[in-house]
Amino acid sequence: MRYLPLTPTDRGEMLSRIGVDAIDDLFIDVPETARLDGPINLPPHQSEMQVERDLFAMAAQNKTASTVPFFCGAGAYKHHVPASVDHIIQRSEFLTSYTPYQPEITQGTLQYLFEFQTQVCELTGMPVANASMYDGSTATGEAVLMAHRITRKKRAVISARLHPHYRGVIDNLSDMGGFDVASPEDSVSGVEDLIALIDDDTSSVVVQYPDFFGNIMDYSTLARDVQSRGCLLIVVVPEIISLGLLKRPGDMSADIVTGEGQSLGNGLNFGGPYVGLFAAKEKYLRQMPGRLCGETVDADGKRGFVLTLSTREQHIRRDKATSNICTNSGLCSLAFTAHMTLLGGQGLRQLAQLNHARAVQLAEKLETIDGVEVLTPAFFNEFAIRLPAPAGQVVEALAEKSVLGGVPVSRLMPDTGMNDVLLVAATEANTEEDLAIYEAALRDVLNGYRHE
Repeated sequence: MRYLPLTPTDRGEMLSRIGVDAIDDLFIDVPETARLDGPINLPPHQSEMQVERDLFAMAAQNKTASTVPFFCGAGAYKHHVPASVDHIIQRSEFLTSYTPYQPEITQGTLQYLFEFQTQVCELTGMPVANASMYDGSTATGEAVLMAHRITRKKRAVISARLHPHYRGVIDNLSDMGGFDVASPEDSVSGVEDLIALIDDDTSSVVVQYPDFFGNIMDYSTLARDVQSRGCLLIVVVPEIISLGLLKRPGDMSADIVTGEGQSLGNGLNFGGPYVGLFAAKEKYLRQMPGRLCGETVDADGKRGFVLTLSTREQHIRRDKATSNICTNSGLCSLAFTAHMTLLGGQGLRQLAQLNHARAVQLAEKLETIDGVEVLTPAFFNEFAIRLPAPAGQVVEALAEKSVLGGVPVSRLMPDTGMNDVLLVAATEANTEEDLAIYEAALRDVLNGYRHE
């Protein structure tokens, strides 16, 4: 028997509700030239080995982060993931498709989630953390909703230096929930501009650390100013390894800290799945999204772990749920926990020092090139540079020389007049030879522009 979840009438009602006439209207944002008109041009039949050869040949045309010098960041960073991480996450104690609601059969899963929460608390300097967010952007969107619940206000003030994709998630959730969002128009605005936007209905102020352009700020004063106006300060950390060197957001009195944990244990993965991090002050515990695991003892006095709080999840209060966290998200947090455990506190600090040293080394090299200006005065492993040519064109020319040289700011902020600004990241995965290759390639590309 076929399962037909939707009738034509159902589809018609759904399309009518969202204001379109046909399913094709949902794809109007896709350019006509990019749409497939007819069947895919594939041979009708080939052997498995031939298909494998063809696919390998197609894949070999890509320039990947593993095959060429790679300096792209902007929220997703290439780090070395030890082979031992993959070995650990496949152990039978952890590898399960089962959601950890029943503690009698999911002790391995519950224990690592408990340890994951502990690590996030240690990293962020916050007293409580949950163990189940999709990624940094959705965690930040959930943080804004949580601030609305706590303060009973409906407006968030967002730093213009927050990653545009994170901002997009907040905008989307706010739009669907009937909430307001405000932000300074100028992307180089300071914290004083955020304070000026706070009104009586503002629940929270959201800032990134380091910010989108790599700047490192101490938000302690901002936290006091924000909290004195009855708002919460939400600090977003897209590169979690930075906290191996930088002051923790909790030590700046942040109310909620969100972040992206992809840098530990997880690869770039074409943009996901990633690991959302979420921590808060203890007094906000019952308003946290997702699930929290706790440590306890059983009837025989033996140590055990249980799912302690999941007040916002769909299986508890479906009508008030804000999160729908799948078990597969747990595998990414397990990889994070395994990598963090292998590093330890000292190892994380050494890794962070190596990242910063590589970035400083790269900035010093690039600054020697005529016309290149480093715009970020203090940074961790990512910084912005101004080029004497359009950044998008320079990146394309670098790619032709097998160097993936960064992310043009105009790609993520198209209307800010920063067509000549490039975000560049360096990590422990970059060798000194990579840095030298990048410097030579950029020098060569810019020389070409001067001779045009």
